[in-house]
Amino acid sequence: MAIRAVLWDIDDTIFDYSGADRAGMRRHLEIEGLPEAYTSPEHALGVWKAVTDVQWGRFAAGETDFPGQRRERVRAFLGRALSDAEADDWFGRHAAHYEAAWALFPDTVPVLDRLADAYRHAVLSNSSIRNQDRKLRALGVRDRFEAVVCAVELGVSKPDAAAFHAACDALELLPHEVVYVGNEPDIDAGGAVAAGLTGIWLDREERGGRPELVRITALDELPGLLAGDTRFGAPDTFR
Repeated sequence: MAIRAVLWDIDDTIFDYSGADRAGMRRHLEIEGLPEAYTSPEHALGVWKAVTDVQWGRFAAGETDFPGQRRERVRAFLGRALSDAEADDWFGRHAAHYEAAWALFPDTVPVLDRLADAYRHAVLSNSSIRNQDRKLRALGVRDRFEAVVCAVELGVSKPDAAAFHAACDALELLPHEVVYVGNEPDIDAGGAVAAGLTGIWLDREERGGRPELVRITALDELPGLLAGDTRFGAPDTFR
């Protein structure tokens, strides 16, 4: 059966989360001051990313809730004990600068335009509906998606098959009728394949490897991939 819908990841897939996070944190540190533990802004930004990856992984594994992962990021980054209110305030000041830097990747809207008539579209994110719905509206693309399905409300995160199946249910489609596009090889593409969807790894950083996955390095490769029904006989378009 042909693909009928594209299910999208948001952060670092259609939205430049990493760029906005770095720009927002850099501005935040300019105003707040560089903590003594760090030798340079680049040093601090590297630690912030590492801390974010660890705490986001804990959230995805169900070891903490969404506010909790934010608070623990702040505590680990600053290296000191903070009350929940203090951590929330610090993160909120950062978030204001982060949101000021929000931007879609340049290829996002052109590709959504190219695929608009041929496929239905929805979102599956490991974040919260409050954050992601507001983000998509601020970026001007919320109306492109029939549904926005998020882990916080589901109570289960990618790569758990239940998360992918919940998004398929929102579209009233079977998994084999849906393709999932995301920037993480295991959480996104690998998880989608294990759940019975067609998974596509958007490898913008051109990390390479993972020959078992369908891989693209830019969204403008996606329409041709889908039009050729590449699950069944155009392997030369894969990397």
